[in-house]
Order: sequence, then C-alpha cells, then structure tokens
Amino acid sequence: MDISKFQALLTKVQQKNPLIHQMTNNVTINDCANVTLAIGASPVMTTGKNDVRDMANLADAVVINFGTINDLMYEAMLIAGKTANKKGIPVVIDPVGAGATPYRTRVIRDFFEKVDVAIVRGNVSEINALINDEGKTRGVDAGDVAESKQVIAETTANMYSVTTVISGETDIISDGKTTYGLRNGDLLLTKVTGTGCMSTALIASFAAVTDDWLAASIAGMAVMGIAGEVAKNNLEGHLGLGTFRVNLIDAVSNFENLSLYKHMNLSKLTGVIL
Repeated sequence: MDISKFQALLTKVQQKNPLIHQMTNNVTINDCANVTLAIGASPVMTTGKNDVRDMANLADAVVINFGTINDLMYEAMLIAGKTANKKGIPVVIDPVGAGATPYRTRVIRDFFEKVDVAIVRGNVSEINALINDEGKTRGVDAGDVAESKQVIAETTANMYSVTTVISGETDIISDGKTTYGLRNGDLLLTKVTGTGCMSTALIASFAAVTDDWLAASIAGMAVMGIAGEVAKNNLEGHLGLGTFRVNLIDAVSNFENLSLYKHMNLSKLTGVIL
C-alpha cells in the first residue's frame, strides 16, 4: 500500500475528530481513552445498558473489548453492537482472553453470531479460539497454536467476513483475500498492560473515517508499533516501564509528523505461509 494512504487517513482522523464509543477493559480503560485522544479522535467509555444505544447512535465507531466481561456488560455490548449495525458504523472487537475459559469463548463467539463485526484484533491464541477448540490462552497472553498465524488470520477473516489482525512480533492483517505482515514495535510493548487494547482503539479511530478496514487496521497497528519504537528510543539511563508508558502516549500524539509513517515495515504476504 502507498504510504500516502496512511498519511491521508491520519489527517482525516485529526480533521474529523471522530467519536469512538468504547466498551472496554476496566484495567486499561484510561490508556484506551488517552491513546484515542492522542491520535486525534474522541473517546466515550460508557457501558450502561440504558445508555449505550443512544451513545452508539452518536458515535462514528464502536469498540467491544471482552477483557472484564460479565453478563450485564455483555447484554449492553449486544445493544451497542446492534445499534452500530443499524447506523452503519464499524464494530471493532478485541476478544481478550478468548480460549482461556469456556464462558469467555462462548460469549465472544455468540457476539459474532448476533452482530456484524468489521474488524477483530487479538493475539494468535485469542484469534485461534474463534475458529478452533484446540489451544489455550494464558489469561490475556498468547499460548501455543498448531497452525501458522497467516492461516489463522485468513481462516478467521473468511469464516466471519471480517478483517482480522493478529498482533505479535510480526502483526498479521488480513481480509481473507489480501494479507500483510507488519514488523514494527519493541519488546517493551509486551511488558506494559493494555497495549493491545490501545491498538484496538487506534484501529477503530481510523475505521471511523474510512470503509477500507484493511487500511484502517494497518494504520492503527503501525501507529502503535512505531510509537513503541520511538518510546523505547526516548528512554534514558535507569528509566523503565513507567516512563515507557508515558513516552508511548507522547509518541502517538506526535504522529502529526507524517514522516513517521516512513518507518513502516510492511510487506504483502498473500500466498506466503509464515
């Protein structure tokens, strides 16, 4: 993809300031809101059953994150998702912990049956749990899977008619027909809780201003990966994870410098099994 496409998407986000309704993880809600603001969008984090229909009707995209799921919240998620479908705005899913427990896996799969999802982003074991009963997720961390990430991404994309993002050392992004690998980021991103959830928020921010879900997914993941590299490079001396987390938000907010997209390490993978 031409780098100018991602630069144009970033400019569009910053000009439109889209409203991103996020029903997200209680552990990471503050960081998700802040990274949404940092990229130029506006977050709203309401989860109340009596509130979400009206809020989704105001929004430009809806994020559904299953990190701290319970029955009451799931009921509200279905309302928000169905409302988004009626309005014609994208629903972006983060299936946190899919495969870790039967309940969590069941409600996530149930959501896909009842709501049209535009994009799903997770680690390899979470995405694998959507299509296979084998393999386990260690809490929110990736476990072992038998198949390649590309096969899992493409299978999921075709099974659910969604754009699928598998985050990892190489991020795999696929709409089932075209697949890309993105190699940006730093190991410290895996040491700070919420970077996956924040990536989903970024993807939704881009999806709110385009109907090209593949480009929106690449744009969001590239921002997080490149921002992680910048944040690591800006660490000095004894400074550690706390400063890295702050640096990460700073780096996202500085993405108005469009030249940062020149650091994208993106390659087309269709027909190549990783």
